[in-house]
Amino acid sequence: MALTTLIKALPKAELHLHIEGTLSPALMWELAQKHGIKLPFSSVCEIETAYQFSDLQSFLDLYYAGADVLRSEEDFYQLMQAYLQRCKEHNIVHTEIMFDPQTHTHRGVPFDVFMTGFVRAIDEAQEEWGVSVRLIMSFLRHLSEADAITTLQDAEPWYDIIDAVGLDSSELGNPPEKFERVFNQARTLGFKVVAHAGEEGPPDYIWQAINLLNIDRIDHGVRCAEDKELMALIKHRQIPLTVCPLSNLKLKVIEDMATHNILELLEDGLLVTVNSDDPTYFGGFLNDNFAVLESALGMNEQQCRQLVKNSFMASFLDDTEKQAWIQKVDAI
Repeated sequence: MALTTLIKALPKAELHLHIEGTLSPALMWELAQKHGIKLPFSSVCEIETAYQFSDLQSFLDLYYAGADVLRSEEDFYQLMQAYLQRCKEHNIVHTEIMFDPQTHTHRGVPFDVFMTGFVRAIDEAQEEWGVSVRLIMSFLRHLSEADAITTLQDAEPWYDIIDAVGLDSSELGNPPEKFERVFNQARTLGFKVVAHAGEEGPPDYIWQAINLLNIDRIDHGVRCAEDKELMALIKHRQIPLTVCPLSNLKLKVIEDMATHNILELLEDGLLVTVNSDDPTYFGGFLNDNFAVLESALGMNEQQCRQLVKNSFMASFLDDTEKQAWIQKVDAI
């Protein structure tokens, strides 16, 4: 079986996906027209052309501007439904989706609006396609910890459908230690915890995420390779890394996909996974990220299968579900 065919055939889990980062130029344009919002673009094509970034911050500037078109429950339903349809197309059977409440509440859009839209789409997808979904509520690290604590409190009516909390947005200058108290509170409430670290930020940010936030998973984490002691710890504890190859290329974390270290980390025994991050902004959904590992890095079948199995091992599914999916991967 050709590797491209195998990638499509294998059931997969996606663990690092920002739902706001799945907003397509076409949907952005449609919702702007619906709400009478004037975008700094004259067409869908012009929006697509704007999806070129020099670094993380240049992406975030457009990302937050785009999110402003999301106003009603139906908008958030459409956003989530479109991504879950992609899951069906890419054979993603389990997904753990990040969402950014503060991006919406700071615009006057309350939890009841976006959560109701999300849940409606999730319920439909689970019933129609059988995809399983977990939600990760992410705090914006460029805002204060006090704001994050307020967000955690405001989310209380929705605790039963939120599985984890995370930390995203501008990494440089916003170290994990800034959010130690809110993560302690989240863990006390029973949430799993994840955090972006080691994308633009230094290896020290990964150390902080491990030692101060007690994270269950590191989002990105590719810069761990700069610290041999850190690499050894991550390998020993099998702390998952949710790596996003096309994102790393698009945001200049790497200059060329041929230099990406994901397969080196895999061969070194780290629990690395493949994910799409903000796929409409970065040029590809999950299968596209796998495909570029074959074309640019020469990923072989064994590596592909291991990365897919890692996606289940690193997930928040229970052990029985993990093993069931891994057996299905082995059977193909």
